[in-house]
Amino acid sequence: MLENTERTELSTLGEFGLIKHLTEHIEIKNASTIKGVGDDAAVISYKDKVTLVSTDILVEGVHFDLTYVPLKHLGFKSVAVNLSDIYAMNGQPKQITVSIALSNRFSLEAVEELYAGMLLACEKYSVDLVGGDTTSTTSGLVISITAIGEADKEKITYRNGAKEKNLLCVSGDLGGAYMGLQILEREKAVFKENPKVQPDLEGKDYILERQLKPEARRDIIQLLNDLKVIPTAMIDISDGLASEILHICQASNVGCELYEEKIPIDPQTFDTARQFGLDPTLCALSGGEDYELLFTINLEDYDKLKNDLDITIIGHITNPEKGKNLISKSGSSHPLTAQGWDALLKK
Repeated sequence: MLENTERTELSTLGEFGLIKHLTEHIEIKNASTIKGVGDDAAVISYKDKVTLVSTDILVEGVHFDLTYVPLKHLGFKSVAVNLSDIYAMNGQPKQITVSIALSNRFSLEAVEELYAGMLLACEKYSVDLVGGDTTSTTSGLVISITAIGEADKEKITYRNGAKEKNLLCVSGDLGGAYMGLQILEREKAVFKENPKVQPDLEGKDYILERQLKPEARRDIIQLLNDLKVIPTAMIDISDGLASEILHICQASNVGCELYEEKIPIDPQTFDTARQFGLDPTLCALSGGEDYELLFTINLEDYDKLKNDLDITIIGHITNPEKGKNLISKSGSSHPLTAQGWDALLKK
């Protein structure tokens, strides 16, 4: 997995030596970071803006499999998915803290790869790494990241602001991350049967990247700001489109009509789903890990967004009595349910 074949045991550095080694070259990018790594606590000042805080934890064997996930990609992804939560509040992430628990099977070189990915994400999204912790564990790898950001009080967007007649919008395309995972799991099974067989990944670059190196949609937040559009509600798509729509509907006490034919699905995602005997729509609805933004807007903002190729209007908000419904391509209406991970495994 690592190009560097040298191995330095973490025990040769100790906890504080490891922290110093990993953080000594960090450069501060944001004026709001008064004090970063190197003291008992970071010092952050946002002055007249509200502060946003979000934490995620990733556990080996539950959230990622190091059989096929490169450590550098894992580092990048662990940061990006946290930043996505800040963008989903119509905010801007500014700092992160990183805590990791490691077993002795990880060398210094392995941890450097992990941190290289994290710092790459920090550079891409202009975020400062300002603190964290390291500790040992008897097995596996655990990563906990806290993202801290800021937002203008009048622009912050919650899940509970959707109103009847609002338009339901989504960025990018959906289902690709789940199909990338299916490819990786298939090749892992083949490798277990015969380690000499080379993985068959040709032509699947897009969906593999969607799984291994998802991008947080900072560009969409910038676009909305430039167009002077403040969403009435917003959430990032980590658990699948259906689940996230239901979260907004429940928080806002509204119903919805989602049109199947409007759900954006990349051709590579569509074709790969068919190859696996899966329904592409179901992959988009319940696959998860796309980290696109789902949001609602007022009707008067439609003209501002209608020509943007990276935003799709997929439905509208209704009164709660009408329920939460998926309108199929044939025009029939079905109750929208978050069918979850297991349903996708049914052929």
